[in-house]
Formats: sequence, structure tokens, C-alpha cells
Amino acid sequence: MFFLAFVLAFALQTSPNAADQTVDQITALLRTKDQALLDAIAPGDRKVWDAALAPDAVYVDEAGAVMNRSQFLEQLTPLPAGASGNLRITSYTAHIVGDLATVIHVDDEQENYHGQALSARYLMTETWRRDDGEWKLYLVHAYAVPKDPPAITLPAKELEQYVGRYVGGPDLVYIIKLDGQQLVGGRKGSSMKPLQIEVRDVLFVPGQPRIRKIFQRDGKGKITGFVDRRESWDLVWKREKS
Repeated sequence: MFFLAFVLAFALQTSPNAADQTVDQITALLRTKDQALLDAIAPGDRKVWDAALAPDAVYVDEAGAVMNRSQFLEQLTPLPAGASGNLRITSYTAHIVGDLATVIHVDDEQENYHGQALSARYLMTETWRRDDGEWKLYLVHAYAVPKDPPAITLPAKELEQYVGRYVGGPDLVYIIKLDGQQLVGGRKGSSMKPLQIEVRDVLFVPGQPRIRKIFQRDGKGKITGFVDRRESWDLVWKREKS
């Protein structure tokens, strides 16, 4: 293990014949560096990141926290007991101009959390610069790619409760219809899209995982409207009275 760590650290710090490398060679080198950085996250291996980060590097994590070099290294610790996992690069592109490289890569995460299998996908954007022949990482932005939640089915009688016209403003009308056993919805004048049920009174459009349609009911249980919730922001729609 000591020998492997030594070889890895050496590879991250050196770029032999840097001036003679082709774009493809640089891309392959940066991908190797990035995979090594991902492999170092689960064990909290700060040495690997310390070797790659520029002195004034900035890391923006998937929750939007902005960290300087020392702050990032400080929070990089091994996964807690009961958790294990790995990150694997699935796609990688680099745009290289001289000593500057902008990189985009997609990473799949597989995690075992106390016996339960979890998965996630991240979109990473990075800026690398070659300083004195060595590629250093200056900026990382990690984005957790959302995906559609599992859908459930409800009896047609329950689906019918959502059918109607909803008004979000003088020129905003959203229409929900029942198409066979499937709810569909769309703004007036636009195409209708399938609506799926996450849980009762929470609907979503497949392919739009950031948005939920959360329905409200009055004291008698009748639907009065819904909100389009994108993270913490709500667009309010009121049901037209029939």
C-alpha cells in the first residue's frame, strides 16, 4: 500500500515532457488525475488532493458551499463506519488551450450505507492550469444530477380529483386531464405532458426532477390548487371553480 501511494503521488505531481504532450495525452493525464482524486474521497486521502490543488484553489460542493483550499482539505475525512463506496468517471471531455484546461466529467457513485445500496451521479466542471510543467487544479464545481423519483399508481377515481383548470395569473392557465389511466397536464396552448405520482398529492413531469406539483385541499378534502415547487420556490396555482 505504501508503494502504491508513493507511485500515485508521484504521478499526480509530475508531467514528464509536458511541452511535447498532445491534447489527447494531456486529456488522458488529467483523467487519470481526476480518477485518483475521486478514489481518494471515500478514504479521505488528503495527500492526493493536496498534491493536485493549486495554492489558491476553490472547491464548490454539490450543496453550494464555497471552500478555499484549506477548508476543503479540512473537511475531507474518511466515510463514517457503516458506509463505503466508490466514484467512477463515466464520461470525460477536456478543452485545452496552451497551459489552460477546462474539464467536464460525469461520475457515477455507488455506496453501501449500512447494508443499503445507494447511487448518485455528479457533473463536475473544473479548471486546470499547467504551472512550471505541472498541472494544478484551480477550480472544481460539483453538481449532483437529479433524477426522477419512483412513481406510484392510484385508482382512476383518485386521479379524477386532479382533473381541472388551474390559474397562476391573468395569462397563466394549467390544464390537467385524464387520458385513459394516465394524467396529463400542460399550460393552455402548449402540448400536454404525462404526470406521474410520487406520493398522494405530489405529482411530477418525467424528465423534470427539480419540480414537484404539490396539491392543497380544503377542510373537506377537496383540491383547491397546487404549487409548482422548484427546490424552495413556489409558483402558486388556484383551481378554477366549476
